[in-house]
Amino acid sequence: MNLSWFLAHRLYSHGGDVKRVSKPAIRIATIGVALGVAVMIVSLCVVLGFKREVQRKVMGMGGHIQVLNYNYMIDHEQHPIVIDDSLTGELLALDGVRHIQRFCCQPGMLKTDEAFQGVVLKGIGQDYDYSFLKDNLQDGELPQFTDSVASNSIVISRLLAKQLKLNVGDKVYTYFFDGNIRARRFTVSAVYSTNMAEFDKQLIFTDIYTTHKLTGYETDQFSGAELEVNNLDDLYLVGFDVANTVNHRQDRYGNHYTSPTIRELYPGVFSWLSLLDTNVVVILCLMIAVAAFTMISGLLIIILERTQFIGIMKALGATNGRLRHIFLYFASLIVFKGVVIGNLLGLGLVALQITTGIISLDAETYYVDVVPLEVNWLYVALVNVGTLLVSVFVLVLPSYVVCRIHPAQSIRFE
Repeated sequence: MNLSWFLAHRLYSHGGDVKRVSKPAIRIATIGVALGVAVMIVSLCVVLGFKREVQRKVMGMGGHIQVLNYNYMIDHEQHPIVIDDSLTGELLALDGVRHIQRFCCQPGMLKTDEAFQGVVLKGIGQDYDYSFLKDNLQDGELPQFTDSVASNSIVISRLLAKQLKLNVGDKVYTYFFDGNIRARRFTVSAVYSTNMAEFDKQLIFTDIYTTHKLTGYETDQFSGAELEVNNLDDLYLVGFDVANTVNHRQDRYGNHYTSPTIRELYPGVFSWLSLLDTNVVVILCLMIAVAAFTMISGLLIIILERTQFIGIMKALGATNGRLRHIFLYFASLIVFKGVVIGNLLGLGLVALQITTGIISLDAETYYVDVVPLEVNWLYVALVNVGTLLVSVFVLVLPSYVVCRIHPAQSIRFE
């Protein structure tokens, strides 16, 4: 067994000549490391969970990749594009594409006797993936929208329902303006909520048959198609393949295709999410600095309180290098204990929040009603390893204090 490790372990386990000052120093150093690790783990889990939830909501509303008329990217208005069975089959054959669904949008105005609100009526059919709407359903039941029958039903957001004082089962008129004023009466079948005001304040759902009639598009024309990918990590690669398939092509009416990813359609949202990574880096640096500072202070106190031990060891022939190794091993044991306690504390808090949702948030401000958490075990492992390495590395220089202690003076030291 390594002699330096053996002596460090004995000193740590049995205390040796530990006095009144070093015990609190060891406790403070351990607590400093533990709190730093716990804060880092919780911060990582919160940011990962928050990014996951916001991305899920944005992508749930718009898919991962959209195939649109190129003019939409210029004026952000709805333009028709041919999405026929031949094109959808070609896109589904691409590696990484899981699902494709057509949609048709028509701007309008939702009006009651007391209020009105500009909206976008989004038509969806039987090929639509309803899982996101089901996950965010607040009231009512989702109707089974089809491509061939008018349902006369709409699904609106909780924000619109509150603003217009609508409930499930209420009748409401929607007006459309395209040279002439046209009106349609719908029944509110369900209420959803994503807490994303950008979508909730204007997007309502109905069957694609109704919106297709309202837009006056040809049979094979739609506002676009939404694609879902198997793995979000491959979004850019799949997006590149989709772009190679449809970009620079024209449909039979002379319209050009484009295929932006959801990140390109909503760059502001994803840029904001990227800024959260900077906050995490700042928190990690601060917490590691706190842990390192407490460890340096603790190590210096421990060395000074063991001046006699150092002198005796030098008198017995121990080199400065061996003594430095003893105290570095000693400090490593403190850091390891702090890391273990920090993991128990941090992961315990994370587990408590995941299971109980005890900490709530203002959904209108933060887009979620409880603090979302996601545990990434690779990041947790990197936090642990990084804390151990950095905490021990910064102690190398302070450990040279043992070189300045002379045996003749230190043995008499009180």
